[in-house]
Amino acid sequence: MGGIYFHSCSIALLNCNPSNSTAKIDGESSRTEDVMNKDIISELPEALLLHILSYVPTKDIIATSVLSKRWRSVWKMVSKLSFDTDIDHFSTEDVYRLLILHKAPFLESLYLYIHNTSARLNIGFVIGIAFSRHVRELVMVLFHEDQTRVRFPSVLCSYNNTLEVLNLSQDLLLDFPSRVCFSALRELHLCLVIFKDEASVCNLLSGCPRLQDLVVVRIGNSDVGTYTIDVPSLQRLTLQVDGSHNRSGGGGGYVINTPSLKYLNMECLYCIDFCLIENAPELVEAKINHVSDIDNENILASLTSAKRLSFLPLYLPLEIKYPTGSIFYQLVSLELHIHKINGWNLLSFMLDSSPKLQILKLIGRYREECPVGWEWNQPKRVPECLLLHLETLVWTRYGWQREDEKQVATYILKNARQLKKASFPMEQEELEKSREMLNGLASLDRGSTSCHLVFE
Repeated sequence: MGGIYFHSCSIALLNCNPSNSTAKIDGESSRTEDVMNKDIISELPEALLLHILSYVPTKDIIATSVLSKRWRSVWKMVSKLSFDTDIDHFSTEDVYRLLILHKAPFLESLYLYIHNTSARLNIGFVIGIAFSRHVRELVMVLFHEDQTRVRFPSVLCSYNNTLEVLNLSQDLLLDFPSRVCFSALRELHLCLVIFKDEASVCNLLSGCPRLQDLVVVRIGNSDVGTYTIDVPSLQRLTLQVDGSHNRSGGGGGYVINTPSLKYLNMECLYCIDFCLIENAPELVEAKINHVSDIDNENILASLTSAKRLSFLPLYLPLEIKYPTGSIFYQLVSLELHIHKINGWNLLSFMLDSSPKLQILKLIGRYREECPVGWEWNQPKRVPECLLLHLETLVWTRYGWQREDEKQVATYILKNARQLKKASFPMEQEELEKSREMLNGLASLDRGSTSCHLVFE
C-alpha cells in the first residue's frame, strides 16, 4: 500500500526488541543492555498503549503492524484516525480498505482530507462506516479535481446520537430534503460547502437541538439567497462571507434568530443585501468587520446587550441611521475602526449610548483626507461614560496632523474625568518624527488629573 512507511518511533520499537541485543562478555554490561533493550512498550496494558498511539499519525500507527505478532492488530483498535491522500499518499482505495479492517467499537475522531481525486468517491460508504462506529468528531475536506460537488449522504443523517463535532469543507453538496437528527451535535463548521436550497439549510440547523458553536464560511450566495440561522441553543456564531466577486448587488442576506447567542463574529466583504438579527438578548461580545450594512438600524439595535463590541465598517453612508432609544447599558469595551470621515459620527452615537463604557480603542483613518473647515458633530452634552466611567483610551495610528483626529482627541481628553491611561501606539520611526504631536497632546487640557499619556 503506497504511503505507508516507518516513523522514527516505529524504528525505535523495532530496535527495542530483545532479540536484537548483542551479547556482552562482561556480565554487568550485558544486564544493563538487556534492561535498556527490553521491549517495555509492548508490555504496556492495551488501554494505555491505545491511548499513546492516539497521538501518533495514522500512517505511522499502521506501520507498527509489522513489528511483531503482538502489534499486528493493535492499530485496528485505535479510536482516532486521520487520512490525507496528499501528504500521506493514501489512495481512496487505501482509505476504504483500512476502514473495513478497523475494528474499534467507536471512533473518537475521523479526519478525511481527500485531495485532487478524479476517481468516483463513495462518500456514503465512508460516512456509513464512521456513523456505525459511533464517531464523535468527523472532519471531511474534499478537493475534487474538476471542482464538481460530491453529494453528502443525507439518508444517513436521519438519526445520530453520538456525533458531537462535524466539520465539512470545500467541494461538498449538502442536500437535505427533510430534517436531519444530530441530537448530540454541539459544534458545526461549514466551510465553502454548497447547499442545494434554502430548505436544506433549515433542515440541517433545525435538526441540531444542542448546537452551541457554528462557523459558516461562504463566497457569495451562489447556492441560497436567504441564509437562515434559527438555532435556539446557539452560543457562538462566526460568519465569514466574501462577496467581492459581485459588488454590483445581489449578495443575498442573512436572518439570525439565536436567543442564547453570547459571541458573534461577522466578517462580510462587500455586497450583502441584508442582515437581520432578530433575537440576541444574551450577547456578550460581538466583532463586526467589513460589514457594508453596519448602518442598518437592526444590527446596532440587536447588539445592545453586549459587554464588548468591535466595529470595522467597510463603509458608512453620509447619513447613518441609528436605532432610536437604543442604549448599550452593558457595554464596557468598544473598539472602533475609522475608515471614513463620517466614522466619527458613529463614535459620537456610541459614546452617547454607552453610559458604562470603560475602555475605548480607536484605530485611526488612513485613506480619506479631512475636508477644510470640517467640524466634528460631537455629542450635544458630555456623555455619562466620559464623566463617570471611561478609564482607558488606546488610539492606534493617531493622525496628529489631521484636523478631525485632533478635534476628537481634544474632546475626549478634556471631558474624560476618570481617565487613567491614554495610550498612542505607533511605529518607532513615526514616534521619532512626531515630537510636535507629543507636545501637542501633552499641552491639551485633561479632565482627569491622574491621566497618564503613554507613547508606545
